[in-house]
Amino acid sequence: MMRKPRAAVGSHRKQASSQEERKKRARSSSQAKPSVTDGLVRQQEKVVLQASVSSYHLFRNSAEVTAFRKSLLSWYDQEKRDLPWRRLAEDEVDPDRRAYAVWVSEVMLQQTQVATVIDYYTRWMEKWPTLQDLASASLEEVNQLWAGLGYYSRGRRLQEGAQKVVKELGGHVPHTAETLQHLLPGVGRYTAGAIASIAFGQVTGVVDGNVVRVLCRVRAIGADPSNTLVSQQLWSLAQQLVDPSRPGDFNQAAMELGATMCTPQRPLCSQCPVQSLCRAHQRVEWEQLSTSQSLPSISDVEECASTTGQCQLCLPPTEPWDQTLGVTNFPRKASRRPPKEECSATCVLEQPRALGGAQLLLVQRPSSGLLAGLWEFPSVTVELSGQCHQKALLQELQNWVGPLPATRLQYFGKVVHTFSHIKLTYQVYGLTLEGQIPVTTIPPGARWLTREEFNTAAVSTAMKKVFRVYDCQQPAAHKASKRSHVSMPPSRKKPIRGQQVLDNFFHSPIPTDVPSHNGAAQ
Repeated sequence: MMRKPRAAVGSHRKQASSQEERKKRARSSSQAKPSVTDGLVRQQEKVVLQASVSSYHLFRNSAEVTAFRKSLLSWYDQEKRDLPWRRLAEDEVDPDRRAYAVWVSEVMLQQTQVATVIDYYTRWMEKWPTLQDLASASLEEVNQLWAGLGYYSRGRRLQEGAQKVVKELGGHVPHTAETLQHLLPGVGRYTAGAIASIAFGQVTGVVDGNVVRVLCRVRAIGADPSNTLVSQQLWSLAQQLVDPSRPGDFNQAAMELGATMCTPQRPLCSQCPVQSLCRAHQRVEWEQLSTSQSLPSISDVEECASTTGQCQLCLPPTEPWDQTLGVTNFPRKASRRPPKEECSATCVLEQPRALGGAQLLLVQRPSSGLLAGLWEFPSVTVELSGQCHQKALLQELQNWVGPLPATRLQYFGKVVHTFSHIKLTYQVYGLTLEGQIPVTTIPPGARWLTREEFNTAAVSTAMKKVFRVYDCQQPAAHKASKRSHVSMPPSRKKPIRGQQVLDNFFHSPIPTDVPSHNGAAQ
């Protein structure tokens, strides 16, 4: 027998003053009107959806919407995680500082887990507590603090946005999702909606990966979420559901539900506050009853009844319902293109006898493109199947430090690091300038760093992995005289232990059996 909707449990822990403050923000924000263009686009989307979507994928009436809001917010008030950006947003009186606190968190949380972000966020807000502080920082400082968090262009765009607010907008953050998206670099529809609803109380919905999963299951949407029509429907549902009295809390609650309960794998359906309104759960129960030959009556089960043939929101005919997946039939993952494969030869060039201690040569990447502006060991792009990395790499080293002695390059192995769209294999070499007069003059774009300085420099996680491959194979006595801890993200694999010394620069083949050292996407 189908479950009846639960009554909302518990009471809100929010103080009355906090509730009233949110209502004031919502009323104030609702007075801000979107541009004519934005309004026309939204109206056109609504017309298209009404004409092409079965009512099965919609909420039937206001009572269902109200029940969803009440159940979700009651659960959120009791179960929400205590996170630093939430505390700042709740306690901050100044609207611009509140918006800044939300903005930083939303940018950091893109494609990055909460547990990873907490420490970065805390250090960021301690260093740059206001928009003005961030606007006056150098890009080098921003990259240095962001190092290891991945997707490095986010930090740069965040600073560019802060500079625009300070220089062009009088230090005031736009209050509506429409103006935020229109005026601030790097702020898309989701981020704009999150800032506007949480910081300013605008009644606007948001759709991120967690919300996509929740809505697809609640309304049994099995089509590809990246499809234009499906995406429009999800945004329409989010806007319909957002609570006008607590828009920021509601949006955070929807994201929290997807992150902690309605997870990609092994969702906790028995603890879900909106289980009784979930079409995916109803489908699971119906399938179980069908299997046991105890079919419910027709009135107990609702199915999609599209009047236009194949429903564009249901599971595609080529991927029918899989009983073993349960609610995780929704949403179906879109097929992804495999990442582009590239290869780079990189060399850790070290001066062990430099004044002040051993030093490493770092060069700066271009100001645009992958890992823009970060520092790395001298590298050259090579063919994946190439065998003559050494000659090109030696030439690159000499471009930075001048003629090098006839010393053999040493091959240490490879590091495979996957970025969002590139799988990059680093062939790792090392060259130690033993017994040479230290090189002190280098051109702009290069610098010598001690190991301690390398540890805190604006370098990517991939470069720290490269250095670990090099460092773990140094002779024990050599390491003992200059050891310095290099902080690394957790690694699931042991460091590479093979070592091969090349007989010369130009003729020795690259070994193909050296185990790879895989990195998480950054």
